[in-house]
Amino acid sequence: AGIGKCVAMDLARRNARTILACRSRERGQAAVEEIRAATGNPAVLLRLLDTGSLASVRAFASAVLREEPRLDVLVNNAGVTGLPFAITSEGLEQTFTTNYLGPFLLTNLLLG
Repeated sequence: AGIGKCVAMDLARRNARTILACRSRERGQAAVEEIRAATGNPAVLLRLLDTGSLASVRAFASAVLREEPRLDVLVNNAGVTGLPFAITSEGLEQTFTTNYLGPFLLTNLLLG
């Protein structure tokens, strides 16, 4: 939704292979279908990612590095605000992990 979906739509319009990294399979698949229909680009894919989980970030990065011959652009657009204080299963504060640590780790893992 929002800025991320607009960016993905623009990339797909430019005929880019576009991977939507989403927490929700249902919402992500709906966005994929909408973007494919609007752009005519069949190379819009869904991959699950929760930047609030470093294990999820590592699994996502590993899959991208394994499956994709190259990565030209990375748009980090995950962000949450106003959540009650919570600790992740990895012992980290949820908002900080989702907004900063997860995207930072993802970027560094994808740099290779």
